[in-house]
Amino acid sequence: MTLPELYAAVGGSYEQAQKVMRMDKLIDKHIRKFPNNPVYGLLSSAGESMDASGLFEHGHALKGVCANLGLVELSKAADVITEEFRPGNARKMSDDEVREQLRKIGELYHRAIEGIREYEKE
Repeated sequence: MTLPELYAAVGGSYEQAQKVMRMDKLIDKHIRKFPNNPVYGLLSSAGESMDASGLFEHGHALKGVCANLGLVELSKAADVITEEFRPGNARKMSDDEVREQLRKIGELYHRAIEGIREYEKE
């Protein structure tokens, strides 16, 4: 599997990753590190307790990491949580809607991890 094939499989943008990192060597290095990044687990934990500060902080971190890596669908999904819990913003979503958004983030995250694991095999 090539990097462009990986990005196509996980709903990412290889072109965006190229704009940020400029070299396939760097994209490869950082995409391989992504599964070990603890931010998704921290976001999930914050979601279990509806910790507004944690949801913002970890949602924002996940959004940024994914944007830099070109994982655009996952970045956009994390942005929804980030904006919902941004300090000073009024909440618009119910707790159930937040949980549904976190479920969606989880699906996208696991899709990305599975794709990266396949990429690493080759």
